[in-house]
Amino acid sequence: MDWQALTADIDGMFGWIPSWFVGLTLVAGAILLALLAYRVATWLLNRAFGTRLPLLSVFIERTAGPAQMALCLAAVAMVLPLAPLDDTIRTPLTRLFVVAFIALIGWISIRIVDMSAARYLQNFRDVTENFVARKHVTQVRVFKRVTDTIIVIITVSAALMTFDSVKQYGVSLFASAGAAGIIVGLAARPLLSNLIAGLQIAITQPIRIEDAVIIENEWGWIEDIASTYVVIRLWDWRRMVVPLSYFIEKPFQNWTRDTASLIGVVALHVDYRADVPRIRRWLEEAVKQSKLWDGEVVNLQVIDADSRTIELRALVSARNAPQSWDLRCEIREKLIAFIRDEMPEALPRDRAILIPSGDGEGDLGLRPVPPEKTRVSASH
Repeated sequence: MDWQALTADIDGMFGWIPSWFVGLTLVAGAILLALLAYRVATWLLNRAFGTRLPLLSVFIERTAGPAQMALCLAAVAMVLPLAPLDDTIRTPLTRLFVVAFIALIGWISIRIVDMSAARYLQNFRDVTENFVARKHVTQVRVFKRVTDTIIVIITVSAALMTFDSVKQYGVSLFASAGAAGIIVGLAARPLLSNLIAGLQIAITQPIRIEDAVIIENEWGWIEDIASTYVVIRLWDWRRMVVPLSYFIEKPFQNWTRDTASLIGVVALHVDYRADVPRIRRWLEEAVKQSKLWDGEVVNLQVIDADSRTIELRALVSARNAPQSWDLRCEIREKLIAFIRDEMPEALPRDRAILIPSGDGEGDLGLRPVPPEKTRVSASH
């Protein structure tokens, strides 16, 4: 095809219309035709293969943006040489075309990373009880966000380098302005430190998705690990947002680091007359009847004693942190009811020794002696 002859024919047909208007109209028409062609093509593909290949519909939906942009750029590339535009308009359009092409490459790269991560994580959907699933989900999400950030930075840098003014400014800024370089470095330090912390967390994994943690005296679960921060879902449905670097620089409690199972503690004060072996036997039977118990740990010990009561500590294990909390509450409630109904003598009580006041015979005035003075009174 002779492009020069075709251009001359177009100029002859639309010579009375300004050239810039004709050129922009051709570019806009090419974009509209490209979008229309995409709609027709996707409709035909969904109509022909949508029911037999559901994965194709998902692929078309997730690649809709980059595909439309690619078709538009291809149409503009074909029409732009035909457009009767002078250099004052053609040069900005060409540069815009180059920037859009760079952005398209970055966009496609991000979509490829996202689709690959989603495809890989389809095998690890259950992250509540599965330790391996939580490990892989955490690694993939952190690496995906770090990779997306790097792709965006590279794409923006490549787009800016296409402009001579910005390129020269950047070279002069980083080559000759040492103070400016220091300021930029200090400003970017939190971002870089969080990105590096994200890579460390993905490799060493001090935390994982759905880990139960205690941080800043708050208890909750790791809900999301972003590229620079972590979202913690607290027990009362609040959300705590913490920088990634916090988990590298400061101590915190991770209740499910190696396994999701936890041992719950139930403490109770009873009287000295309490039948501890009987309470222990009842506890074992009550825990075995609970659906929350994982069948691992159940124990009752006397851990302390003071002048009034003895302290019992019951240990019971559960599959995860929420079930451990519910099991503790259930056992505590049943234990209190058992002592109240079956062993009332074990309820805590105050003791005192009553001695005559010494005011005369027949005087019924008696006064209690505090427990700490009981031994002194007995010696007399």
